[in-house]
Amino acid sequence: MKSEKLKMGEKVAYGLGDLGNGLMFQFAQLFLLKFYTDVLQIPAYWGGLIFLIAKFFDAFVDTSVGAFVDSRKHISKRGKFRPYILYGLLFLGIATVACFITPNFSETGRIVYAFVTYNIMGFFYSVVNIPYGSLAAAMTMDSGDRTSLAAARNLTGQMAALLTGAVVIPMVAIFATPKIGYISTVALFAAAGVISQILCYTGTHERIIDHTPRKKGDGVKSIKGLLTNRPFIILSIFTILSVGSMFLKMGIQLYYFQYVLGQVGLVSLVSLLSALSIIPAVIFATPLVKKIGKKNVAIYATIGFIIAELVNFFVTGRQVVPYLVVNTISYMFLGFSGTVAFAFVNDVIEYGQLQTGIRSEGIIYSGYSFVRKIAQGVAGFIPGLALTMTGYVANQQQSASTISGISAVYFLIPAIASAISCLVFYFGYDLTDEKHDAIVKELEEQKAVQKMDEESDNSEGNVILGSLEAETTDAGVINHPQG
Repeated sequence: MKSEKLKMGEKVAYGLGDLGNGLMFQFAQLFLLKFYTDVLQIPAYWGGLIFLIAKFFDAFVDTSVGAFVDSRKHISKRGKFRPYILYGLLFLGIATVACFITPNFSETGRIVYAFVTYNIMGFFYSVVNIPYGSLAAAMTMDSGDRTSLAAARNLTGQMAALLTGAVVIPMVAIFATPKIGYISTVALFAAAGVISQILCYTGTHERIIDHTPRKKGDGVKSIKGLLTNRPFIILSIFTILSVGSMFLKMGIQLYYFQYVLGQVGLVSLVSLLSALSIIPAVIFATPLVKKIGKKNVAIYATIGFIIAELVNFFVTGRQVVPYLVVNTISYMFLGFSGTVAFAFVNDVIEYGQLQTGIRSEGIIYSGYSFVRKIAQGVAGFIPGLALTMTGYVANQQQSASTISGISAVYFLIPAIASAISCLVFYFGYDLTDEKHDAIVKELEEQKAVQKMDEESDNSEGNVILGSLEAETTDAGVINHPQG
């Protein structure tokens, strides 16, 4: 188990992978529902339902991809995870562009087309993203470096959100129609995403690879171990509620800007401020983790997010400047909790390895991605459902009940869900940094003992072989004269 410190260049290269993922994923997450309702012209309810069903499908795809990656018997010199990034990225780019094509179909045909293309995109996103997420655990076991990798990933993910939020609407407006604007803009973003992922592939290295041959039943054993992995279960509940809150805000924000604040162009400024707000997490997350631990960082950051959301809902949310200030603070706290979240997953991998004797990065990360997809699916469905229930009519002045519903979905529901997640994590998650360090030490001791046993077996085998050769030689000397 190599624990050499990572160089800055490799951390940056790893972050570029999430920049590439984000340029495509964030584009769809931020604008696809709006594209469905206003350009593809399908009902908001169906748009939300497509997100919900597709995310459940993606969740099962994630698990399948993780199990397939872990089941590989022959690992090439490119590594266990990096080849999937290389071979899947072009298909992901093409599938992302296909989501924003506007076919001349009936309403039912357009709904079916939207459902099929979004699921295809989700499939290839899983093929690339599950190995990418698992890659961090194979790069280092150092807690500080893992937090740095998570920070780099979080920063570039926010950069992707910034670029999509700030650039997409102005770029779409350049073209004669939104139909042409969306397809042209997404093609450019997909191309940039593919290039960024190639740089990730070429700039990262896998150091921690378990070459132990997989035995029949190891996959089932790993999945059973995942389902009984207490830190993973608690982390999953925390993720569903907290990450779901973030994606819920992303799904409804365009409607909030347009119909509550009356300034749809705010999306560019909010994206810029949100990206800038992640800088404190990038700078201070690793020192804070070393001082108070990842768990405390996650809890304090979540509490800060809850307070900011409640302030915006009850006090400042209807006034543009106060809203921007409080919202930026809210996203700053999200930056800290989001940064340490991925570092938790890597710790859970070693916990599961100690429990089962099998290192299953793919299955554990895909399991974590599974719960994130569930959170995203529910978060994508709620805005469409809420808009339908409150009487939303596209491109029209909205009623007071619709305005109230949009505000509640944007601020209040994320605050309540995050409060529940905070309580669950505080009382339920017991895999502290100190406990993880002890687990890593025990795994290293087990590896050393195993190596000594193998060397001892080899020595005994050599002694026996040497004795047999000596006996054969002696017999030859005795019998030679008779020949």
